[in-house]
Amino acid sequence: MSKEFLTAVDYVRKLSKTPNNEELTNLYKYYKQATVGNININEPSMLNIKGRQKWTAWNSVKDMNKNTAEYNYVLLVNSLNQKYGI
Repeated sequence: MSKEFLTAVDYVRKLSKTPNNEELTNLYKYYKQATVGNININEPSMLNIKGRQKWTAWNSVKDMNKNTAEYNYVLLVNSLNQKYGI
């Protein structure tokens, strides 16, 4: 993992405000793709709304290489930093 990615992960923990649901979902999908790779869990049931949302988001970046996922995560964190501050 790149230094920039690890720094961005740390920044997320220090945001002064919680990002909205869409932003959190995007952080999640890029983080998982960068750290784990392609989705490796079964799709949750329809009753597990939050789990299904996260699964769908991660699955949407299936086959994205880890470097691209890291890059997208860092870009998103930079925009959140401007919006919410650290």
